[in-house]
Amino acid sequence: MDKPDKIVLVGPMGVGKTTIGRRLASVLDKTFVDSDREIEKRTGVDISLIFEIEGEAGFRSRESKIVDELTQRPGIVLATGGGAVLDPENRQRFRQRGFVIYLHASINHLLQRTAHDKKRPLLQTQDPRNRLQGILAEREPLYNEIADLKIETGGRNIRKVVREIVSHIH
Repeated sequence: MDKPDKIVLVGPMGVGKTTIGRRLASVLDKTFVDSDREIEKRTGVDISLIFEIEGEAGFRSRESKIVDELTQRPGIVLATGGGAVLDPENRQRFRQRGFVIYLHASINHLLQRTAHDKKRPLLQTQDPRNRLQGILAEREPLYNEIADLKIETGGRNIRKVVREIVSHIH
């Protein structure tokens, strides 16, 4: 298989898309881009504020425009927001324009990683575990549908995860 020009990382919040993406881009000599950070950079505000002012629909609309633009860039590793897969157009863009890697971990690992993160608007609830289970129930089939590769990240060393990804795409 030819080495993919664009790699798209999908998966739930807290799975390690940004951390793994940065390292993977470095190893593969590609540019790392995080769609959520790109939205924040362009709007000048945190995603949680966009959610507060525009609601999830407003955020998803911005996200879709950014995804369309970023997936056209050559030589990137793209870390997507956990909910980017909810939009059928985004899923189509990911599949057509990149090699999609679904990073996954157990609910316990995800909760551990997101427990003290106040910048996750969907987890600002009385019962984050229940909320995360609901989110995963909705999104997991979508992650699986578009994934070219599925990699477990929970409790694993980042270098080993990156090595595993590299060995699969070479």
